[in-house]
Amino acid sequence: MISINTNIGAMAAIQNLASTKRDLQTTQNAIATGKSVASAKDNGAIWTIANKMTSDVMAYNRVRESNDRAGAILDTAIAAGESIMELLNEMKGKALAASQPGLSAGSQAALNADFIQLRDQITNVIANASFDGANLVGASPASAVSLGDASGGNNITVAGANLSLGGSTITVTASSAIDTATNATTALGLVNTSITNLGTQLATWGAGAKRFEVHRTFVAKLSDALNTGIGAITDADLSKESAKLQSLQVKQQLGIQALSIANSSAQSALSLFR
Repeated sequence: MISINTNIGAMAAIQNLASTKRDLQTTQNAIATGKSVASAKDNGAIWTIANKMTSDVMAYNRVRESNDRAGAILDTAIAAGESIMELLNEMKGKALAASQPGLSAGSQAALNADFIQLRDQITNVIANASFDGANLVGASPASAVSLGDASGGNNITVAGANLSLGGSTITVTASSAIDTATNATTALGLVNTSITNLGTQLATWGAGAKRFEVHRTFVAKLSDALNTGIGAITDADLSKESAKLQSLQVKQQLGIQALSIANSSAQSALSLFR
């Protein structure tokens, strides 16, 4: 039946053209953005999952920054501790030399002067061992704290230690001197105790620094894994999209021709009246 009011062929062609246009727009968007799921309209469930993973990646970036800061604070404390250890080693030599009997007054005084300078330098080292306002070796030591995960829990904490003179770690006092053989012997004992205590503390801090390093590596790998997962579910396969684009363009052209043919079919009604 020929009808000029109802053109079924044209309607079908228009519907196919509209469908092709939607598919073509989707493919062009995928090529332009590089993503098969660029918004919630593309695939709500996948977009939500990817958005949550992206949020976790951003959070782990903050964890890594926190870890770097805590590591720098701890490295500063370790550097200060190692410097103090060097001073104690020199002080030990001075105290040992000053403890021998029969030392001349001049030699005793010279050794004592050197000892005092080394002793006071410990205080200077402690005063300058701060990073971003945190001092792990002062009289009221801070702690190096790093975020542990994306939820803000499981923090990693390495406690500081008071390395001030006369404390529990550095038992050498602010008045320790080697001006006599007797005082030198006493000072030598305090220096030896301080060396032992500080060595233990540096070993503890060294283990803490290693823990920060391991966690930093883990967080970096975790972020990479999350980014890979996000790409796997949202990135477009450009080789497939390119082939699909060419196919849809041909399909669109054929749809236009089909519509043209369908529209011209109504013209055949005129031949019936000639």
